[in-house]
Amino acid sequence: MTTTNNIDFHVEIDVQQKRPKGEIACGDVFQSDLSRGEGRHILVLSDGIGHGIKASVLATLTATMAVKYTRFHTKPEVAARIIMKALPKSSDGKENYATFTIIEIEPDRQVRIINYDNPRVLIVRNGKSFHPKTEYELNVRGEENLGKVLRVREFTAVKEDRLIFMSDGITQSGLGSSQYVMGWGWDKVEEFTINQVNRMSDISATKLARKIINQAAMNDDFNIKDDATCGVIYFREPRKFMLITGPPFYKIKDFDFVGRIKNFQGKKIICGGTTAEIIARELNLEVKIQHIRKELNALPPTTKMEGFELISEGILTLRRVEEILENYDSDSRLGDTPPEEIVKLLLLHDLIDVIVGTRINWAHQDPEQPLELELRKYVVKRIVQILRIKFFKKVMVEYI
Repeated sequence: MTTTNNIDFHVEIDVQQKRPKGEIACGDVFQSDLSRGEGRHILVLSDGIGHGIKASVLATLTATMAVKYTRFHTKPEVAARIIMKALPKSSDGKENYATFTIIEIEPDRQVRIINYDNPRVLIVRNGKSFHPKTEYELNVRGEENLGKVLRVREFTAVKEDRLIFMSDGITQSGLGSSQYVMGWGWDKVEEFTINQVNRMSDISATKLARKIINQAAMNDDFNIKDDATCGVIYFREPRKFMLITGPPFYKIKDFDFVGRIKNFQGKKIICGGTTAEIIARELNLEVKIQHIRKELNALPPTTKMEGFELISEGILTLRRVEEILENYDSDSRLGDTPPEEIVKLLLLHDLIDVIVGTRINWAHQDPEQPLELELRKYVVKRIVQILRIKFFKKVMVEYI
């Protein structure tokens, strides 16, 4: 999953989770919020006490409230008191609780990390641990919270910084084993992570998070004892991408439409044979569009044209792209079908321009064409929504 604040600074985010075998719910909960008005990002990881449904409920309540109060700029020590008071007591009257980590990223790259009982967030800069100068503690308000402390760190992020946040399922992995009697431990996690970054300086947030959580699973002989979550935030240069589907409404606009596409600095794909033919004609390029009859459960193969990553069929392919994105999770593995190739490209890039042409092709004399146009608009809208909310992409849509 990714997001971006401005044209030259990108924030890539990914979170990976594993839960013990037999558990139907994860006791670690990650939630996020992007304030489009302020351009502020809020990320929360909460670890509920215990396992399964109970832990998941506690963590969900905690994460939801933490996001809400952070969004409204509530003082952390005040929000923490409200959260702790709101969590239900267990049947024996004992206090239930959930740990949490809150990470706020401002548009000017100011970062604030608020931690309550979760492992410390690792900050990697220039291939080694970075320790911000601004570090302090806040006591949770209320006599009933005596001794409960929030640890806060603040700093300004620079390009190539990475933040690694985690639940104790990572640091305690391997607990009781001959290799890690006391668990993997934060220091070993730090050493492992820095080695990975120094080996692969451009390692993505997704790949790094997967490597860490997979190592944690290995420490437990692939039978983890506790819910484990690892999230990575990576500040880097943005990658640009354009998806074009449908020709412009007015034919007279074909030249300007193609000019904009030609001048786009980034990778491009086309979904739709007619659209590809117009672009090929205006750019004087050769492309062999294969008008293959649409068999049930089958899609025409992609074709190639100079300057474009691929050309695919239109609406059916986009509907499949929507479906893959909707169901995509950390266990998903993509193949090489046209929709899967498009999903790979979408997930690889950060700043995505979507150009939607609104011309109806009357030459086909198809009474369903207006319906298909509305369907295309709807499917594109859903894809854009998923990319923004689920994958934190910055997507611009233009109807022509």
